[in-house]
Formats: sequence, C-alpha cells, structure tokens
Amino acid sequence: MKRRIFIKNAALTGAGVAVGSSLLSCADSETKENKELEIASTTNSKASLPLVIATWHVIDATAKAMEVLEADGTALDAVEQGCRVEEANEKGQSVGKGGLPDREGNVTLDACIMDKHGNCGSVVYLQNITHAVSVARKVMEDTPHVMLAGKGAEQFALEQGFKKENLLTEASKKAWSAWKIESEYKPIINIENHDTIGMLAIDKNGDISGACTTSGLAYKMAGRVGDSPIIGSGLFVDNEIGGCVATGLGEEVVKTVGSFLVVELMRQGKPPQQACEEAISRIVNKPNSDYKNFQVGYIAVNKKGETGSYSIHQWFSMTKFQDGVNEQIQSDFFNKA
Repeated sequence: MKRRIFIKNAALTGAGVAVGSSLLSCADSETKENKELEIASTTNSKASLPLVIATWHVIDATAKAMEVLEADGTALDAVEQGCRVEEANEKGQSVGKGGLPDREGNVTLDACIMDKHGNCGSVVYLQNITHAVSVARKVMEDTPHVMLAGKGAEQFALEQGFKKENLLTEASKKAWSAWKIESEYKPIINIENHDTIGMLAIDKNGDISGACTTSGLAYKMAGRVGDSPIIGSGLFVDNEIGGCVATGLGEEVVKTVGSFLVVELMRQGKPPQQACEEAISRIVNKPNSDYKNFQVGYIAVNKKGETGSYSIHQWFSMTKFQDGVNEQIQSDFFNKA
C-alpha cells in the first residue's frame, strides 16, 4: 500500500483520528518539502545553462560558441560558429586551414554536424574549403543527403558560395617536407592523435547539438577517412538523452561506433563520465588491442547538463564553458601504468 493511502486510511479509524491528523500534517509538510526541493533542483539545472564543451584546449572556440548562446542563439549555431574558430586558426595544424597534409601534400578535411532533431550532415575528403563544418551544415539543410565526398563536396561548397583557397600553409608545407625525408607513418600520441575539435552545446531551451571537424591524421594515405565525419562514431546527439564526440585515432573509434555507444550507455542510466569510461574500456579490452600505442578520448554531456571526459592516455583535456567560467579540464585516463 502506498504511504499516503495508508496515512489517509489510518486517519479514518476512530482511535487514530488524532494520530491520523498529525500524520496527515507531516505528510503534507513532507510533500511540500519535496516539491520545494524539486523546484530548487530544476532551477539550479536551468541556471547552469547554456553550456558548451569541446575536445582539447580551445577556449577561443568555446568562447565564440557561448557568445552565440548568450545572444539567444541555438545550440546548432553555437557549435558551428565555435568550430569555425579553430578551422580558421592556421597555427593549430589539425583543423581547417593550416592542417597537416596527407602523404601526397594535400590538406583534406572531414566534418559533420547534428541538430536537436537528429538531422545531420557530413563532408568527407573535402579540399580547398576552410570551413568544412559549415559545408556539412549546408549538406544537412539544403540537400536530401547526409554525406558528400571529395570533388562532389567541393563542387557543392563552391555552388553554395564558399571561397576556394589553398589550405596548405608554409608552416605545414615545411613540416610535410621534413616528414618526407624518412616517410615513416607512426601517429604520435596526443600530437598526431590530437587531430579534431569536437563540440557539444546545450542552449537556453535545453536543446543539444554537436559538431566535429578535422584535417585528419598527419601524412595519412590519400583518401583516408577517420571517425570524425561518421555519424555515430565521431559524433552522436540524441536530444532526449545527450551527446558525445570523439578524438584520437579514428580507426579505433569506428570499430566500436564510439559516440553512439556513449549516448546509448547514458540512455541506460549511466552518467556521462561512466559512459565515457565504459566506451574506452571497449577499446582497450579487445583481444590483442594495441592501445598503448594510440590515443582515443571522449567527451559527453547529458540532458541534465552533466559532463564527462575520459581517454586512454594522459594529457587529453576538455574545454568547458558554463556559469561564466571558460576552463580547460584535464581528463581522467585509463593507462596509469
């Protein structure tokens, strides 16, 4: 029998009238307190929004995203504008203009974006266009497709008014020339594995969107595509549950459909931190896993605005902008040996 029904029944007995009245008063008081706690919890949750998180140390990007959100912009606008900051950062050498090229000397970009409705757009192996994330959004909004690749993606971007430009800067060309002396392909943890900006935002309405953009692993084989433009691997958003983005060695993220996995674990009730940790464990516990030689990191946020981040190795970080604080947070990690 439910507690409140039991109390009311007790109040109807002759001998228990006085006691029942007292219990009813206590019950009403308890109910009032519970409602007040519930309201306080809701208020605190709303006070923590809007919220932006991103992979690595990208405080300029998260600042731009928060600027959009504070001006009552949508989470979708915020993640696009935030990612564009890093795409235009020539010194970054991992995203957009100035990115390190493939072994043929071509800078090729991958990006995707996903909105609160589950709509998504993606570009793969895009050349000569700086803002791949914006082209991905155009694919989502202005075509019947989810993904465009290569010359088709470039042609579409030009038709949409994007500017064609050389993405190989002198600094990246110099680095590529030095690499060609030995031409050894071996990604370096947290350097060549530090190849992505993934961003998630929750706006004032509580809606979630995400984006992911990269120039891929340095000196990759021509045509190589990692996890970043693959919905469910590099990025996944479910507005009822939360969102996740990945960074690191994309081949390993794809094998476990990492971002989708994190969101599904949150659907099962795990907080973002535990979900990220479980997703990393799926990678490192695979038979014959070579995890000591590569990095993967996840960041995630749930509908409550709770966040999490986790990686295989140390020095992965998350940038978080919430309640007026824009900060870099070092991620916990698996390989502490």
